[in-house]
Amino acid sequence: MTKTPKTSGKKVAAKAAEAVSTPVERAGGVIDAIVDPLTSALKRAGLRRAQKSAGETTPAPAAAAAPAKPAATDAGKPGLAVSPLAVPFPHIPPIPGVEIATGRAGFYKHEREDLLLMRFAEGTSAAGVFTRHGVGSAPVDWCKRQLAATGGADVRALVVNAGCANSFTGRPGADAVRRVATAVGKRFDCRQRDVMMASTGVIGVILDDSKITARLPEVEARLTADAWAQAGRAIMTTDTFPKGAYATAMIDGVEVKIAGIAKGSGMIAPDMATMLAFVATDAAIAPAALQNLVSLYTRTTFNCVTVDGDRSTNDTLLLFATGQSGAPKIHRAGDKRLADFREKLEAVLLDLALQLVKDGEGATKFVKITVNGAESHASARKIARTIAESPLVKTAFAGEDANWGRIVMAVGRADEPVAREKISVKFGDFYAARDGLISAEYDEAKMSAYVKNQEFEVSVDVGVGKGSATVWTCDLTKQYVAINGDYRS
Repeated sequence: MTKTPKTSGKKVAAKAAEAVSTPVERAGGVIDAIVDPLTSALKRAGLRRAQKSAGETTPAPAAAAAPAKPAATDAGKPGLAVSPLAVPFPHIPPIPGVEIATGRAGFYKHEREDLLLMRFAEGTSAAGVFTRHGVGSAPVDWCKRQLAATGGADVRALVVNAGCANSFTGRPGADAVRRVATAVGKRFDCRQRDVMMASTGVIGVILDDSKITARLPEVEARLTADAWAQAGRAIMTTDTFPKGAYATAMIDGVEVKIAGIAKGSGMIAPDMATMLAFVATDAAIAPAALQNLVSLYTRTTFNCVTVDGDRSTNDTLLLFATGQSGAPKIHRAGDKRLADFREKLEAVLLDLALQLVKDGEGATKFVKITVNGAESHASARKIARTIAESPLVKTAFAGEDANWGRIVMAVGRADEPVAREKISVKFGDFYAARDGLISAEYDEAKMSAYVKNQEFEVSVDVGVGKGSATVWTCDLTKQYVAINGDYRS
C-alpha cells in the first residue's frame, strides 16, 4: 500500500487507428467512442458478465484445487492477523513463456522477500492500465512511456519491489528506475525499454536501486516456471494473504492458460486498475488487442471495488501474452475466437479485485452494493461508490447495524438524479424502505440477523431510469485506524 510520509465509414476507422497508435494513455476513452458493433457488444457483454458474477458475491472459482486457508505467517507486515475473509491461494501451474523469481532487497526492516522478477519469452506482448492519480510515480511513468514507445511489443521482463513506492521523488526517482531497467536489460540481453517496473510502499522515498541491482544475479539464478505463490507474497505490504487467480480457456480449439497475482488492502478506490496486479497468459494476442481487452475489463472488475475511497499513486495492472500455447495469433479484441478467453480473463480480473476487498485493512465484512433505477450506468456507479465509501455506512456495517438511514443519506449526497418518493433499500431480501418511506414489512430483527453474516448484499433503487451498477466494499473497523496509525513503524 502506498502511503505519504509524515515529513515532508472514416471516423470509426480513424478512432480505431487512434486506439492502436496510443494504446496506454487513450485506449480506454477511445473504446467508449468507437461504434464498431463488435466492440460495443464486447462492452455490453462484459458488464453483463460482471453483474452475473456479482450475483454470487464472488466469481466461480477459476482455479484448480486450492490448499488450506492461509496461515498467519502469510501477512506482509508482522503482527497482522490474517483477514477473516481470506481466500486460499489457488494452484497455479507454470505458464509457458513465464519465469519467476523472488528475493530480499531489504526495503523492510524485518526479514521478508520484497523483490519480484519475471522474465518473458521473446515476442511477448504487453498492455497496461495505470493510475490517473495527479501525482503518479516513477515506475508508472516509466511503464506508460515504454509501452507507448514500443506499442507493447516484445516485452521481456518485469521488476517489482515492495516497501518503497518511489512516488513524488522527481528526477532522482526516475533515474533509479532507469538504472534498474538498464541492469535487467543487460542481464536478459534486451533493451531497457523492454523491462516493466512497479513499486509499492511509502510515498516520498527515493528508490535505492542499488538494493535491487545488487540482488539481480542471485535472483536471476532462481528463475523458475513454478513460483506464482512466492510472487504473490513478495509484493505484499499490509496484505494479510497473497492473492492469485487462474483459469484456462479455449482459442480455436487450443487450450490457453491465464494466471494472475495482485496486492492491495488499503488505499483502494480505483480509477483504472487497483494497486498492483500482474496477469500472464500463454495465448498469442497482438499488443493492440491486448490493450483493448485490459482497458475494457478493468472497468467491470478493478474499477468496481473500493476499500477506503483513497486512490493510490502507483496503481498498475499489466497483462502479458507470451504466445507459447500454440494457439493462433489474434489481432482483434472482437475476434470471435476470443469469446471464451474474454470471459475467462474477466473472471480472473474480477477474482483478484474481490480478493483485494476481502483483505481490506481491518475488514470483517464483505459487502456487495447494487444500485438500480438510476439515470445511467455512470450515475448508478457513482451512487454505489458513494454508499460504499461512506464512513458512516461502513462503520454501521462493522457494528452489524442495518442502519438504512445512513444508506439513504449517502444516496442523496451522491448528487445524482433520484426520485425521493420512489427510493427503496434492501438488505438481502429484506426491505428496509420502499417508495420513499420505511417499508410496511420492515423487520429490524431479521435485518440485524442478516448483517451478522460475513458476506451480505445491499440493494437500492432510486426510481428514475434503467441504469444499474454494482460495487463491492468492506466495513471500516478500529483495526483500519490501528494499521494506518503506525504504517511506517
